[in-house]
Amino acid sequence: MDAQNLSQRLTTVAKFVPQGARVADIGSDHGYLPAALALQGQIEYAVAGEVVRGPYENAVSEIKKLDLAKIIQARLADGLAAIKDSDRIDTITIAGMGGALITQILDAHPEKLIGVTRLILQPNVGEARLREWLMNHQFQIMAERMVAEDGHIYEVIVAEPSIVPFRYSKYELTFGPFLLEQR
Repeated sequence: MDAQNLSQRLTTVAKFVPQGARVADIGSDHGYLPAALALQGQIEYAVAGEVVRGPYENAVSEIKKLDLAKIIQARLADGLAAIKDSDRIDTITIAGMGGALITQILDAHPEKLIGVTRLILQPNVGEARLREWLMNHQFQIMAERMVAEDGHIYEVIVAEPSIVPFRYSKYELTFGPFLLEQR
């Protein structure tokens, strides 16, 4: 896998990134997702946030190799701390972690969610807990997809802030409101 050949899981995440978005990819690893989005002309700007030095250095190398430094900034930081106000981030992607860790990342810096119009989350486990966090923080689920890859089933959850109160049933939290519709 590289920026020109994303995994099916990351390709699904990428499909939900709006045209012209300003993206923060948290836990970016090698920076493949923001690099692919930049190469496709889909984003205006991106932050590739990574908490571990090795993957961060891989992202820096990938961005430099693809000559994308004017569009993508790699940052060594814990979760949403990678985002600066001047980035004007409107879309956050977090993929390849457990739902509990994703909720911890979102909870650690709630001020970084101000102005964000879309969360694209791909938990490996703990989807119900993540859906409950979204509901309790007024992020309404707008779409969900299941992706089968390498013997695993992954869920991609897309959520947007809502000013209208809403509730999901226990059944919807467990299985996903859109996934239940799609069966």
